Amino acid sequence: MPLDPAVQSWLTIAALALAALSLLITLATWRRTRKPSRSTATSLRKVPRPVRTGQLSSTQVTDELAALRSEVSSSLRHLAVVRYDAFGDMGGHLSWSIALLDDTGDGVVLTSIHGRSDSRTYAKNVAGWTANQQLSPEEQEAIGFARASNG
Repeated sequence: MPLDPAVQSWLTIAALALAALSLLITLATWRRTRKPSRSTATSLRKVPRPVRTGQLSSTQVTDELAALRSEVSSSLRHLAVVRYDAFGDMGGHLSWSIALLDDTGDGVVLTSIHGRSDSRTYAKNVAGWTANQQLSPEEQEAIGFARASNG
């Protein structure tokens, strides 16, 4: 028994969302397992610090803040989604592009083009806020919105 087209659309969107989440987890894992940065290499050798209950000096707070900023800079904090109609005869803004980038503009742009009979998903690497492949206007817009975000 064939499924209703609306149900197929929602199942497709759910599958794409799961695929995007899987890609995000894979990308995060890959980033952590590739050549560790200096701060990551040092933090891997350290034993977790006990929770401090006393007052911290301003130097200690400054050092802790600097360490946190260093760790956070490589996380995918700049995110933006652009939804649109890829084809003139389709409505509902079912196609989308999402940019997942770190503070230096490295990451990925995922795009899903939804048509009447099928959906296609694309992933393009981004380095320094630009891609080595040609980007669609919507992908460029997603990167621009992600760059403008404060993370």
